[in-house]
Amino acid sequence: MTQPSNEQTPLLNGDSDRDDVPGYQTKVRNALIRVLKQEPGVLASYRFFILSSWFNVFLVFVPLGAVAHFLNWDAGLRFLLNFLAILPLAALLGVSTDELSVHLGQSLAGLLNATFGNAVEIIVGIAALLRDELRIVQTSLLGSILSNILLVLGCSFLAGLLMLAVITLVIPAAYEAVGGDETPPHDGLLIISRGTSLLLLVVYIVFLIFQIVTNPKLFEAKYVDPEDPERVIPEPPKEEAKMNLLSASSSLLLVTVITALSADWLVASIEEVAEQYHIPMAFIGTILLPIVANAAEHVTSVWMAMKQKTSLTISICVGSSIQIATFVIPLLVVIGWITGHNLTLYFAHFETIILFVSVLLVTLLLADGKSNYMEGTM
Repeated sequence: MTQPSNEQTPLLNGDSDRDDVPGYQTKVRNALIRVLKQEPGVLASYRFFILSSWFNVFLVFVPLGAVAHFLNWDAGLRFLLNFLAILPLAALLGVSTDELSVHLGQSLAGLLNATFGNAVEIIVGIAALLRDELRIVQTSLLGSILSNILLVLGCSFLAGLLMLAVITLVIPAAYEAVGGDETPPHDGLLIISRGTSLLLLVVYIVFLIFQIVTNPKLFEAKYVDPEDPERVIPEPPKEEAKMNLLSASSSLLLVTVITALSADWLVASIEEVAEQYHIPMAFIGTILLPIVANAAEHVTSVWMAMKQKTSLTISICVGSSIQIATFVIPLLVVIGWITGHNLTLYFAHFETIILFVSVLLVTLLLADGKSNYMEGTM
């Protein structure tokens, strides 16, 4: 007796790799199914994203800021509404980045946090750069570093990489002080700034390799035992993801786009606000914009410190300062170079001295690797 034909068996068994559906299409389909079936579900993920903090009630200012911009309301109102809009957007960037990191493993998570850790500073900086507001770019980045090391910092090893980056900002100022009567930016200053920026980016890449690939254990978070403050113990196991991979990725992309728009509308109003209300541009750049960009980091750092997670607090503060000094600033110099905006590493002498002395002060206070409220006060 002849055996029954089994020509249709692959289709009946769902094995479409060998029939009318190519194997790669099956793999793509299965991958998409796995993503869509991930737990927690899409609705639960977005619910957590929106309700992750009471701070998200400020999202109402996002559409209000857009309306104010397009209807050309008073400059002060436009600035205020977009200022308040960026606060929750910065926090949501942190939430989506953290949730995405849970799915990517330690190495990719470190790279992701390094890339998006200062997304608001990068977005605001690019928006100001493309509008030729070079002073706003410089003062906002300098203010971000100062706000991290003076408001929420509690570490000692920033003396290395961060001190190197600060010295690179001192060199252009010193060159300009003895460079003659030419008005910056001139060719010599541009060459120094762009060359130094490329070298800093190389150093930052090496730092990422050191932190993520070759010596990750040196950067593992630890926290102080609440019952014995002298004992440092490993960080507890990481919490389970509150968002699935698809939801976290789409949220990160969406919030980045919205933040870019709000930042552009904010920067567009700065010059008019400064003139109308007689507010120095340096104050807006050094004080106000860093408050927006670092609000989420400051809240997280203080909260972690209150929970005795000092190592995590240190990593947040130092990591952010290092990223700005060795990645964001040189990156914006290179972007300005490409787009024809002559941004340099030449900060005003007073600003450069303030930054250098601040880093030096914190380094000296905390060189013993310990911190207390008295040193924090100083």
